[in-house]
Amino acid sequence: MTSPALVVAAAIVDDLDSPRRLLAARRSAPTSLAGRWEFPGGKVEPGESPENGLHRELREELGVRVELGPEVPGPDDGAWPLSPAYAMRLWLAEVTHGTPEPLIEHDELRWLPIGQWLSVPWLDADVHIVKSLMSVITRV
Repeated sequence: MTSPALVVAAAIVDDLDSPRRLLAARRSAPTSLAGRWEFPGGKVEPGESPENGLHRELREELGVRVELGPEVPGPDDGAWPLSPAYAMRLWLAEVTHGTPEPLIEHDELRWLPIGQWLSVPWLDADVHIVKSLMSVITRV
């Protein structure tokens, strides 16, 4: 049995020290995921560190640079299981350069105020991550 491929993503917040808003990205493709919301990010390329892969993905997908905050560890050796084929590592992040725009893979971005983070239809695998993130944020 092969290990799941690594995906990296960012829970982009308005302020790492006192987060009040979370950026959600709506998928435009593939059809099976279109219209559902997710954390921006993507697959790590061979030879790339997870952190470098995340910075690259955020530049490509949103046109921004970020400061990474702490990793939000998942229950499976620090990763969040997405499917049998994929596992995700997630970091808190704050935009340091640029304004997020849906450049590829997304057709809309939305800043969700605290208390409304579950107000959009997240991908099934991301719902429990958002709930966990809400408990982490209340401790930040």
